[in-house]
Amino acid sequence: MPIDTFLFRLAGPMQSWGTQSRFLVRDTGSEPSKSAIVGLFCAALGKPRDERPADRPQLSELAALRLAVRADHEGEVRLDYHTSGGSRSSGDDYGVIRADGSPGGTVVSRRYYLADAEFLVGIEGEAALLQTIADALSAPKWQISLGRKAFPPSIPMLLPGTSPWDAGWRHGMCVIDAIKS
Repeated sequence: MPIDTFLFRLAGPMQSWGTQSRFLVRDTGSEPSKSAIVGLFCAALGKPRDERPADRPQLSELAALRLAVRADHEGEVRLDYHTSGGSRSSGDDYGVIRADGSPGGTVVSRRYYLADAEFLVGIEGEAALLQTIADALSAPKWQISLGRKAFPPSIPMLLPGTSPWDAGWRHGMCVIDAIKS
């Protein structure tokens, strides 16, 4: 069976690829994780968390793809403080409700992100599945983001169709070799 690899890029002023985020601290990895890439594919395909509809690739198929990421520009880790709830007027019942249901107040969270990062991502698998993903990335069903909904890509994810990019297709080349070239 011939090897097919499809390359695309992730570039934006802000990206967040958290792997261990909990509650008030939201981390970011230095590059996209495989689960983040699979989630991006699911958004492009319009695929909900369950396995329906059956006309879209199954989660197990997406997770089985071989993946490689090259950092073309590593970006810088930055910190942003977010607040939710709270009010300028005392006595208001405005705020974030606590887990026990009692009234809450302002919640401050720390959210890390990568500033000005750019990655080349390669996926290796069956040509038909890769083509389905490429089509979905070119006309996504749901909003595409770079880790958080507020972080859209700044340039098209698909590579130009002209040589040497050839729209990101590398036939007969494994993902590791394709990402290096």
